[in-house]
Amino acid sequence: MSKDQVIGGVICLVCVLVAIFYVVTLFYPQWLSSIAPASEVKFWIVAVPVLITFVAIMAIGAWIGWTMATTPPPKPIEEITAEMEEKKEELKAEAPKIEEAAAEASTEEKKLEKKRKG
Repeated sequence: MSKDQVIGGVICLVCVLVAIFYVVTLFYPQWLSSIAPASEVKFWIVAVPVLITFVAIMAIGAWIGWTMATTPPPKPIEEITAEMEEKKEELKAEAPKIEEAAAEASTEEKKLEKKRKG
């Protein structure tokens, strides 16, 4: 087994055990009567997950807000299209040079072939 598979198995096992503990404690709080009264156990077994979930959702919202507040705005679409058009024009201007170079290369290849044959 790889390290990732072992970690995944441990996470799965812990989650199943916590879920079993939660359900048993929610429906049979008497088994913890030596620690606290059943009514308090029922309250905390519901309150703690709700608190954790609420804080997690607020943390995600704060992170999204912080990211939006600190990210610079994108370029206007007009600038982007103007840059794209400039690049196209540059490529069109370079195309004849590339074709000329390709033609020269093919002529030299033909000359080399003639020399090899001759």
